[in-house]
Amino acid sequence: MLHGLWSPGAGLLLWYPPGGAGASGSDVPGLLGSVVRNARFRHRADVLVADADGIRRERVRAHALAPDAAVAALRQRLPVEAVSGDLRFLSHVALGVQRWVQAGRVVPELRRDDGQWWARWRLVGGAGQRAWLAELAAAMPAALQVAGAAPAVLEDMVTELTDPIARELVDDPSCEHPLVHGLYADVAVDSGSHQVAETLERWRNSLASDEPELVLRLLEPDGEFDADTDAALWRLEVCLRVDGAAPAPVPLHGDPHLVRAAVERLGAAQRAYPRLRDLPGDPRSMDLFLPTEVVADLVAHGAHALRSAGIRLLLPRAWNIVAPTLRLRVDGTVPAAESTVGLDGLVSYRWELALGDTVLTPAEMQRLVRAESDLVRLRNEWVQADHTTLAAAAEYVALHTGGGEITMADLLGEIAATRVDQVPITAVTATGWAAELLGHAHEPELVPPPAGLRASLRPYQLRGLSWLATMSRMGCGAILADDMGLGKTIQVLALLLHERRHRADEKTAVGPTMLVCPMSVVGNWQREAQRFAPDLRVLVHHGADRGRGTQLAAAVAGSDLVVTTYALLARDIGELTQQQWARVVLDEAQHIKNAATKAARAARAVPARHRLALTGTPVENRLEELRALLDFVMPKLLGSAQTFRARFAVPIEREHDQNAITRLRTVTAPFVLRRVKTDPAVISDLPEKLEMTVRANLTVEQAALYQAVVDDMLEKLRDAKGMARKGAVLGALTRLKQVCNHPAHYLGDGSAVLRRGGHRSGKLALVDDVLDAVLAEGEKALLFTQFREFGELIAPYLSERFGTRVPFLHGGLSKKRRDTMVEGFGEQHGPPLMLLSLKAGGTGLNLTAANHVVHMDRWWNPAVENQATDRAFRIGQQRSVQVRKLVCVDTIEERIDDMINGKSMLADLAVGAGENWITELSTDELRELFTLGAEAVGE
Repeated sequence: MLHGLWSPGAGLLLWYPPGGAGASGSDVPGLLGSVVRNARFRHRADVLVADADGIRRERVRAHALAPDAAVAALRQRLPVEAVSGDLRFLSHVALGVQRWVQAGRVVPELRRDDGQWWARWRLVGGAGQRAWLAELAAAMPAALQVAGAAPAVLEDMVTELTDPIARELVDDPSCEHPLVHGLYADVAVDSGSHQVAETLERWRNSLASDEPELVLRLLEPDGEFDADTDAALWRLEVCLRVDGAAPAPVPLHGDPHLVRAAVERLGAAQRAYPRLRDLPGDPRSMDLFLPTEVVADLVAHGAHALRSAGIRLLLPRAWNIVAPTLRLRVDGTVPAAESTVGLDGLVSYRWELALGDTVLTPAEMQRLVRAESDLVRLRNEWVQADHTTLAAAAEYVALHTGGGEITMADLLGEIAATRVDQVPITAVTATGWAAELLGHAHEPELVPPPAGLRASLRPYQLRGLSWLATMSRMGCGAILADDMGLGKTIQVLALLLHERRHRADEKTAVGPTMLVCPMSVVGNWQREAQRFAPDLRVLVHHGADRGRGTQLAAAVAGSDLVVTTYALLARDIGELTQQQWARVVLDEAQHIKNAATKAARAARAVPARHRLALTGTPVENRLEELRALLDFVMPKLLGSAQTFRARFAVPIEREHDQNAITRLRTVTAPFVLRRVKTDPAVISDLPEKLEMTVRANLTVEQAALYQAVVDDMLEKLRDAKGMARKGAVLGALTRLKQVCNHPAHYLGDGSAVLRRGGHRSGKLALVDDVLDAVLAEGEKALLFTQFREFGELIAPYLSERFGTRVPFLHGGLSKKRRDTMVEGFGEQHGPPLMLLSLKAGGTGLNLTAANHVVHMDRWWNPAVENQATDRAFRIGQQRSVQVRKLVCVDTIEERIDDMINGKSMLADLAVGAGENWITELSTDELRELFTLGAEAVGE
């Protein structure tokens, strides 16, 4: 377990007990774990070690962090199982310092070091901070007192951490004064002197005197008030808190010292928030009376201004700040629609406006709009809501009351076009047949497992089958977007068997299903159908001898499932559109994410009663990909590409517009079933997946090549513009990835993997270490690369290094060779290692024989990498899966990995669009991103 110690003069010392396990730091999360994994532990520290023989003093190896680095490492919530109590205590101290700094309880000081004056931030001090330090000293673990008495250690730590924390929070003051500039830029103050230092110290001492704290307490109006008149007056109590006691109102004729202190501090509050001036007051106290509109502004804006000035504002306990939302009620029991369901079915509907959990009546909406205030009384409770937004939402509801029958397709179109700024759609409820599509689409009435299915469906798979059957019966296309490995294949096979059993029902599909998939998984569909649904008649439309004309028509008519590839679908589209298809299914449907490709156009051209898309990643990079999938399964649902971009893509990807997000979710949710493996309600027996970023150092040869590529790129960028500039950046990015992989990969000169028996690539040396451990445990690993030439370079080396055959699956292999590789790897005595190209081996394959996945170079798209990982992390996997993503230290690989890991899901949509976003950076930003760091080269 990782320990910590604060040593005055040395900073934060990280250490492990002698002989202790876990010294790799792999069990420590976040930035601190990254620090430990790259630490050299070159320092020596005297610590107290407890074991079975008692407590003894011992000297251990330690890694020292300067105050600024210590701040970055400590300011995270550290899990109990990963670090010791003493290190968690130090983290608690750092977070406490940060709270004092954020409260503005800091002042500047001047220190004399190395013959120069330096401006530093330090805490003000005072009774509150002394009490805080006393509590910390009393709770300080004994192990932290090795370097000295608790108060001295704490005082030094607090002093050293305050300055770097404060500097992070200070904005550029754009001031040329040497002292101000020194506080921001950390440069020497040439005009510093002992006199200035003493003046700053006297000022700090005056601020640290034990003066009472001002607290403003807002009280609700007494009695009942009519919101229409806006006549309520709120009391703002002016209180003082003395020596940590409860805040107490200040009477005008009380203690003169307290009155004077209250007047001074209230003046500061009024300067921070001027709307507190010129308000009526209580003749017996310093309390103020605020009209409702001032109260609303106080909460919305004044609270922040007061907090920045160090003044506490207490709101009423029952205060509610709510946002208006839209709700939709749909009735599918319209008599004329009893025989028609799906998009052509008739429904009636009603929009509702809600504040929080309260659905407003028409009378309440009118009254709240007339109030013209952000603060209103609703059903005996005060709530705050933006009046402009509320009025716009009320107007929309009034103009779109329904009042007639409309087709489901038209209703969904209205939802898609609905836009009330800052008013999202939060709930859709439905009755009658519409509940199957809108209200309970993902929890349909369960159908029994079909006869002929030689497998037991898991509960979520049975729900998936039932949903697919419901969507097929209603004539609605669907996207089954289960995570990779959750069994989309078996759910589709079960659907075909279910419909064979109900052929007499005219509402179910009759006839063959065409399934389109990448060539790499054609064999998988054949094997799965033979294993789980042997009664299905399966035809593979592939190869030079595939059927044509009347031969094809006869073969299709005599089949239940016809499997073909995306390439052949586009090539044979003329003949395939002449057949009678009950359904078209696209597996790995992200292959049509670009709606303009031949494969996408061909898929949309095939006539079929039902359309189904299967994908584990409905959105990889851009929301347009989701529109492309839905345009296949439900044509025109989301409109044209231009309409979709204006309504959804731009507002969501650029602005994170919650209104657009909820509208898109409402329109698409009936047709998309998304389940993830991490949801315990979906699958509880899947083993754990452990993901880690593993860092390698460059060799000297790699570093030289890396710097040459960067210099060449920067030279080309001097005069390059437009596409030439983008080409230079992307070309350099690819070459740097190759350098990080191996010099021979970049040079392409056929040179040896090793030189004089030593590694030329730090990354390949790391792969050696990882695979040594994997094979020593008798386990198997998958290694992914996006470069076919890199796989071909290292496959022979790995075979010789580990004395075993290492197959390499890539796009240049025939279907037969791929199938042979997959089957052989799954055998008990098959090869323990398999190399795969990310593009050819990243989807569709079942490789659960492996429980280790290594991404040797990064695509920097989490969705693509997760698809590859899911070759091993899927149903059938019995062991925990360890995923290692390799990056080189202080290179572009590590920097982009950090950037991607820091993005939210919505940000990923904008950032993760391949690698083109990198080309939009400025030259200075590119220089900083690409330049080799000082720690890149190993010893």
